[in-house]
Amino acid sequence: MLDVIEVFVGFLGAVGFLALGLGVLTLARRKGGKGSGDDLIQLEMKKLNESWKERTNGLREHLLTKEEKKEHAKQEKKREKEEEKKSKQNSSKDSEPKPRTFVLSFTGDLQASEVESFRVAISALLPLLNKEHDEVLLRLESPGGVVHGYGLAAAQVMRLKKAVRKLTICVDKVAASGGYMMACLGHKIVASPFAVVGSIGVLAGVPNLHRFIKDKKVDYLEMTAGKHKRTLTMLGEVTDEKKEKFQSQLEEVHDMFKDHVKSERPSLDLELVGTGEHWHAKRALELGLVDELSTSDEVIFTAMQHGDVFELTAKEKESMKEKLAGRILSLAGLKSWVPRRLQEAQGSGLLPSYLAKWPGES
Repeated sequence: MLDVIEVFVGFLGAVGFLALGLGVLTLARRKGGKGSGDDLIQLEMKKLNESWKERTNGLREHLLTKEEKKEHAKQEKKREKEEEKKSKQNSSKDSEPKPRTFVLSFTGDLQASEVESFRVAISALLPLLNKEHDEVLLRLESPGGVVHGYGLAAAQVMRLKKAVRKLTICVDKVAASGGYMMACLGHKIVASPFAVVGSIGVLAGVPNLHRFIKDKKVDYLEMTAGKHKRTLTMLGEVTDEKKEKFQSQLEEVHDMFKDHVKSERPSLDLELVGTGEHWHAKRALELGLVDELSTSDEVIFTAMQHGDVFELTAKEKESMKEKLAGRILSLAGLKSWVPRRLQEAQGSGLLPSYLAKWPGES
C-alpha cells in the first residue's frame, strides 16, 4: 500500500511541476518578449545531398572490410576531383547552372497555423530562385481546416508556383479539403499509393441550445444590424430562413473551391470529384486528382541524382522563458517516472491493470 501512496504523492508533485511549467509557458507566449511575428521565426537550410551521403557512408562503415574501405575512399576522392574539374569547365563555358531543388514542408492543423512560418520561409526564398532552372518540392500533409486559413496557405503556394520552373507537391499521407486546395496548385502532384486526397467540399456544424435555455426560462438577447449579420448560432433561435441562408453560404464557398480546383486542373470532372468525397491515391490517380504514385523520399532521391537539393525549414524560436518552462516539465518526469512507477505497482498486484495505464499508452 505504501508503494501506491508513494506513486500518487509523486504523481501529485509531478502535476504541480506540470502546472507551474504550463503557467510559465503560457506567460512566455503572452508576453512574447521584444520580438514578435517574423522575428520569432528561425530559418535553417541544409544540403540534402551531403546529409544523405553521410548517412549512407555511416552504414557502409559496418559493411565493408578494411581493404574495401580504403578502395572506396580512393574512388570517392577520384570522383570528387573529376566533378570539380567538370564544374570548372562548365563555368568557364558559361553553361547552364546546375539544377537546384528546394524542399519545403507544410503540416496542417485545423487552423492552418503553420502558415505563419510557411510564408516567412517563402518570402526569404523567393529572391534566391531562378525561374528558368530551379524547382521546389513541397511535402504537404493536411486533412484540411478553416477556409480563411487554408485560403492564405494556398495563396502562399501560388507565390512559389510563379517563381519556379516546376513545383511538385508530394503527399505521403493526406491532402484533403483545404490540404487539396493547396495541393492542386502544383505543376505535378505525387502521392503515396494509400495517401488520402480529395474531399473537395465544405463542412460546418454548430450545436444549438436555444430550446434548452428557453425551457429553463432564460432569455438570450442578441442585437444585430443587417438582415443576415447572424444566421445559426449556439444560443439563437433556429428558423428555416436562417438555415437556408447558412446553407447558401456553404454552397457559395463550395463553388469557389471547385472553381479554384478547376482553374488549376482543368481536366478534372468536378461533377464526379467535387462531391466532398475522398479517395486513396491509387483511385485518385485514375480520377486525375494526382499525377504519379510515389513517395517524397523517392522524388528527393531522384532529384539528387541530377542536381543539388536543399531543405529549408522554419521554426519558432524559443525564448528564455519557454526554455525554462520546458526544463520544469522535464524535471517533472511525467514521460518516464510516473508510468514506470504505475507499472511497478501494477506488477506487484497493488493496482489493477486498467489503473496502471498512462495517457498515450496502448
